[in-house]
Amino acid sequence: MTGTVITFYSYKGGVGRSFTLANIAVLLARWGYRVLAIDWDLEAPGLHHYFGPVLSGAPEGGVIDLAYDFLAGAKSPRPHAVRLDVEGNTLALLAAGRRDDDSYTRRMQAIDWEDLYLRGFATFLEQCREEWTAEYDFVLIDSRTGISDIAGICTAHLPDRLAVVFTANDQNLVDAMGVVRLADTARDRLPYDRPRHMVLPILSRLDNRVEYERAETWQRRCAEVVAPLFRAWLAKSVPEDLMLRHLTLPYVSYWSFGEQLPVQEERTPSADQISFALETVAAVIAQEFDRTDLLADNRDAYVAAARARHRTFDLDLLVSSPRSALATATALIDELRALGLRVDRSLSGDAEILDQSREPAKHLCLVVDGDVSRWQITEAERFLRHALDPDGDQRQLFCVLTRGTDRERLPGFLRNLRHLEFAPDTRPVRVAQELHGYISGAAPGGADPDHDALRDAAAALRGVSEVPYAARLALVAQTVRTMGQALDDGDLALLRDLSVDLDLLGRSHGNGERLAPPDDLRTEVGALLDRIDRRIHSATN
Repeated sequence: MTGTVITFYSYKGGVGRSFTLANIAVLLARWGYRVLAIDWDLEAPGLHHYFGPVLSGAPEGGVIDLAYDFLAGAKSPRPHAVRLDVEGNTLALLAAGRRDDDSYTRRMQAIDWEDLYLRGFATFLEQCREEWTAEYDFVLIDSRTGISDIAGICTAHLPDRLAVVFTANDQNLVDAMGVVRLADTARDRLPYDRPRHMVLPILSRLDNRVEYERAETWQRRCAEVVAPLFRAWLAKSVPEDLMLRHLTLPYVSYWSFGEQLPVQEERTPSADQISFALETVAAVIAQEFDRTDLLADNRDAYVAAARARHRTFDLDLLVSSPRSALATATALIDELRALGLRVDRSLSGDAEILDQSREPAKHLCLVVDGDVSRWQITEAERFLRHALDPDGDQRQLFCVLTRGTDRERLPGFLRNLRHLEFAPDTRPVRVAQELHGYISGAAPGGADPDHDALRDAAAALRGVSEVPYAARLALVAQTVRTMGQALDDGDLALLRDLSVDLDLLGRSHGNGERLAPPDDLRTEVGALLDRIDRRIHSATN
C-alpha cells in the first residue's frame, strides 16, 4: 500500500506546528505505522530538538543535501534520514541538514529553488516521494511558514493532504485559508496527478481553562471560517463545530517550555491533558480522515481503532472470574492451553489490571457465577471501549455462565451476547472447544457459521428494546432495513456485520436516559426477528 504524504503548515510561526507534528509522529509510530518526519522549515529547523531524546546521533545530512545531490548529477536520492528509537517501531527523521558547523546557513542560502525547478528538480523530487511512500505509511512534512518557494513545494507539489495549524486570531485563521486556496490553484498547474487537497484544520493553543467565554466565542468563529475545509471528507451527520472541537489542542503552560514530547510521558491521558487531543488528531490521520461519524459518537473507540490496526497481543484470551469461580476458570484455562491458545487469568477486583494502559489479550472471556461483579462490569466496559478493529478482525467478548446463573439478570450489554454454559459436574472441555472455535475462526463443534450469523442477528435485534439517543433512531432503522435486505439476498456475512453495527448503536457511553423505539420500528424489528427465528428453527430441525 502506498504511503500518504501530509504537510503540516501554518501561516505564522509560534503556533505549535512542529510540536504537533513531532508528537503525532511518535504516536503513529507507537501504534505500529511506519513514519518519516521531514524538516522542510530550512530557515528555522527545529524537529531535531523535539526528537533529541530518541536520536542516536546528530543527522549527517538532510533536505538541503537532496538539492546538492541533484546538482551533483545524482540519478536518485541518497539516504539522509536517521532512525529514531521509539520502542522498536519505525520512525525516521529527514532533518533540514547537518547543523554542527557554520556551513549549513551558507549552503541553505545558496540554493535557488526556482532555478532548481527549471533544471528538472521536480522530477527528482517525484522520485524522492515515490521512495518515501513505498517505505513509509505516513510522511509528515514540517513546512516553512508564510508564502515562499519552499512553502509551495511543501503545500502544492509534495503532499497528498494538508494539516493547517492555526491559533485563535484572524491573521492565522484567514491567511491560512488563503494559502490553502493558493495551494489548490498551484496543484492544478502541476504535471502530476494530484487531487484537490483534503485539509485537516487544527486549532492550537486554545486557552479554555481561564478565559472560557472568550475561548467559546473564538471556537465558534474558527469553526465558521474553516467549515469549507470539512466538505471534502467530514461525514454529513457530523457538525463542523463538533469536529473542530475534536481537532483543538488546548494550551497547557507546562508544555510551553522547551521542545517536549508529552505523548512520551502521558501514556494514558485524561480528557484535560494535551496528549488526549493529540491522540485524537493522530487517529484522524491514521484513519485517512475517514469514519468521522464514529469519532463523533465514541472518541475512545475511534482512537482504539486507529491504534489497533497494527496492534499485536501477548495473549489470545484473558479469562476473568470472581473468586467463587476460580477453580472453574483455572480448569477452563488449562483446557484452552491444551488446545494451543495463549491464555491467562484476569482476577476481577485487581485494580492493577484495570489501570494497565496496554491490553495484554485480544479477546476477553467473563466467567459469570450468579451475578456479574462490579469489577467484571468495569473490565468488560473497558474492553468494549477499545474493541473496535478496523480491519474486520473483530475482538470478541465472551460470557460463560456457571450452573444456575440466570442470564436474564445480566446487564443489558452482556445479555445480548452469545452465551456459553458449563455442563454440570464435568470439566469444561466443551466450552473450551467452542471458545477455541470462535477465536480461531473455525465453526466450533461442527456448528454452521450461517446458523451463528442468524443467532447473532437475533440477539442484536432483541437488543433494540431501547436506544441511548434519539439521534440514533434513524441509523437503527436503516440498519434494520438493510439487515432485512441481506437476509433476502442470502448474504449472511453482511448480516453478521450489520448485527455488530446494530449492537454498537444500542450501546450507551454515558448515564443518560434511554428511549423506547417508535411503534413502526418495533413492528419492523419484530417482523424481521420472526423471520430469523423461523430460519433458525428450520435449520435446527
